[in-house]
Amino acid sequence: MHRVRRVRRVRHGSGRVAGRPGDTVIASVSTLALCCGLWLLHAGTGTSAPPQPSAAQAHSAGPGHGVGQVPASAALPPSPPDRIRIPSIGVDAPLTGLGLTDTGSLDAPPPERPDLAGWYEAGTTPGESGTAVVAGHVDNAEGPAVFYSLGALRKGGTVEVDRRDGGTAVFTVHAVEVYDARDFPDEKVYGAAVRPELRIITCGGGYSRTTGYRGNVVVYAHLTGSR
Repeated sequence: MHRVRRVRRVRHGSGRVAGRPGDTVIASVSTLALCCGLWLLHAGTGTSAPPQPSAAQAHSAGPGHGVGQVPASAALPPSPPDRIRIPSIGVDAPLTGLGLTDTGSLDAPPPERPDLAGWYEAGTTPGESGTAVVAGHVDNAEGPAVFYSLGALRKGGTVEVDRRDGGTAVFTVHAVEVYDARDFPDEKVYGAAVRPELRIITCGGGYSRTTGYRGNVVVYAHLTGSR
């Protein structure tokens, strides 16, 4: 997975660092690949690249653009997440906290832990109002990693996040899009939301044997239930 674009850190009254309108900076993107497709490189041309979302999975145009068909649920109180599940693509993974690198890019889980995903722990927690961010590798040198199949996720899919308070936040996917690294839409991905939203990010956008993955797959989801 590539490190994603630089985020300006703004401290709010809660003491947490959170994404709000204008907090993201469309700046230089770190092209240092934490996972450059070494598995694809070593396995040869017969190895399948990870699935990529089709145009049909992008945000819908017209009334209700970007909102999705399933109504949003009321926000939950803040609580750190411990686990993420995406049943339709077989994801069931622990979550670790992620920070920012010295250059201001979002860090990523250690590549030697392909089963592990991470969340931006200085920002919104999944289920509370705002935009929560989860990231993970698509592969490592040994093979597929936690979000290898993320590009196959479809609108209407379910994402479940187990929280430390004992509850589970249930999200419904309303878009899955892929972006070239040079055109990554910072504000669209990281910008503030009134309702509880979730972004899940991994590498994608095609693969080059010389430069690795060309961009990122991003899943957009909103809170539609809890238990």
